[in-house]
Amino acid sequence: MGHKDDYYNRAKQQGYRARSAYKLRQLDDAADVLGEGDAVVDLGAAPGGWLQVAAERVGDTGTVLGVDRQHIDPIDGVETLRGDLTEEATREEIHETVGEVDAVLSDMAPEMSGEYDLDHARSVHLARQALVVARELLAPGGDLVVKAFDGRDLDTLEADVEAAFEYVRTMRPKASREASSELYLVGKGRLRTDLRAGEELAVEIVDTGREGDGVAKVDGYTLFVPGASEGETVRVRIEDVKPRFGFAERVD
Repeated sequence: MGHKDDYYNRAKQQGYRARSAYKLRQLDDAADVLGEGDAVVDLGAAPGGWLQVAAERVGDTGTVLGVDRQHIDPIDGVETLRGDLTEEATREEIHETVGEVDAVLSDMAPEMSGEYDLDHARSVHLARQALVVARELLAPGGDLVVKAFDGRDLDTLEADVEAAFEYVRTMRPKASREASSELYLVGKGRLRTDLRAGEELAVEIVDTGREGDGVAKVDGYTLFVPGASEGETVRVRIEDVKPRFGFAERVD
């Protein structure tokens, strides 16, 4: 039995709507994206294989929303929204429905033209749409899983994902067809700041932390600065950036 037929038949036997369900299972097993009680949005979700897996993994206390331009047949424990992600109204409705989420998933793929460079470019465009939604919806520390086809624009896409997360992994699940050029970027740990390690800037110390470090706020983001006192304005170098806070060293 071939690789393709194996996953297809397993999906039929186990009640999944698409063989792609096994891709998400494998990605989640490796990258720990979905947790009990999480809120999850799946973009381009029809026919619903990823929604089924997400619902299993977040459990009864979790929330799963599937979004697609096509109709999605009902799935127990899953909400669906029919809309186009390129339209702001659709993105606003997603936000109104779920608010902040713990994971954004996208297995979206373009209609294939047969011209590889064009198909690659279209897949990257779809991935960037998913990244826009992730930037708008993900809570600090949240994760993104997004598909793209390998090609010349992948490095730039990966850099843009990495800029919004603690780190990014490039993954190819075993359930992907051997002839396919698809891969997945997994952004771990959504950051709520554009600050990066090595950057220098002046900050005002507005409070004192539990360990005695000075506390600065940069566009609402918290920086801990050892050796600084409340009321000072100091120049610092960013040492480490976490989803909810960062650490900096005085350089003045």
